[in-house]
Amino acid sequence: MKKIVIVVIVLALSALVAFRLISNKKEIDSKNKMPDNSSVRVSVNVVPVQSRVSEQNLSMVGTVAANQVIDIKSEVQGKITSLNIELGNYVKKGQVIARIDDQIRRISLSNAEQKLADARQNLERYKNLLEGGAATQAQFEQYKLSYENAENALAQAKKELSNTTIAAPISGYITQKVVESGAFANVGNSIATIVDVSKLKVQLNVAENDVYALKVGDPVSITSTVYPGVTFKGEITFISPSGDAAHNYPVEISFVNQAKNELKAGTYVNIAFNRKSQVPSLQIPRESLVGSLKDAQVYVVNNNNIAQLRKITIGADNGAFLDVLEGLKEGEKVVTTGQINLTDSTLVSVIK
Repeated sequence: MKKIVIVVIVLALSALVAFRLISNKKEIDSKNKMPDNSSVRVSVNVVPVQSRVSEQNLSMVGTVAANQVIDIKSEVQGKITSLNIELGNYVKKGQVIARIDDQIRRISLSNAEQKLADARQNLERYKNLLEGGAATQAQFEQYKLSYENAENALAQAKKELSNTTIAAPISGYITQKVVESGAFANVGNSIATIVDVSKLKVQLNVAENDVYALKVGDPVSITSTVYPGVTFKGEITFISPSGDAAHNYPVEISFVNQAKNELKAGTYVNIAFNRKSQVPSLQIPRESLVGSLKDAQVYVVNNNNIAQLRKITIGADNGAFLDVLEGLKEGEKVVTTGQINLTDSTLVSVIK
């Protein structure tokens, strides 16, 4: 009987301990449970996307391109015996950047020179025989043709030998080095890429109502955020006579790079024309922008008061307002204050 009582007491104590442990775990889990913020609203200000004509001069955003980009290819087959460039090197026009084994081609050139000398001797001999009546005109013409073929063969041999020396066709920077010394090159294989940034260009698509007021030779001002306060002077060098389906016309701007403030190809720039825009465009306040002009995003509030992050494409920079080329429609509401507290699909409360 005493043993039974002891067993009952032990079981009761075990059950009490287990109950306390379970109760403590529920209390801890309850404290650690994340609060449900799904109904919490973030206060924001919004403005509608508007179609308006800029009060400033026509301004557009574009990307700088190099004046020339040349892919240097091998014109002969053979082993590369020397390669005198590294990535980033500046090379001058005519500078030797690579050589291909020329031993066989030197032998070919020597043979071609000997054949030409033999052909010249035969031609002179038959010319004298023809004048003396000891040879026919047909025989003379045959040796004359042989001489001309030998001349062509020599010119070809010289050309192939010269092609074993690969020189820079323009001055510029080495941006790609495709092969290494000792590699075998086939005809047409790329050796390196040279980029000339001494002159730069920007290609834009200008609306129909604006493009008719532009002329080739018109001056433009070019600025970039990488060099605050620095202005590059350029001019319009091309206006396409043909537009696209949206009535936009390709326009090319060219300008000389500055040695002190050298721009790189691919840099985002602002182009300011010396005239006001006549075309209304979709615009948003600058303060609504999330990110940079190149990787622009905005928060758009829908009818359910949910702020959705959307990628857009920015056109002209008009100071307080930015032109929107893609990603928004007129009348949509974009957030101007409170973005720092937002993530995609956040519930918001619009401040009137």
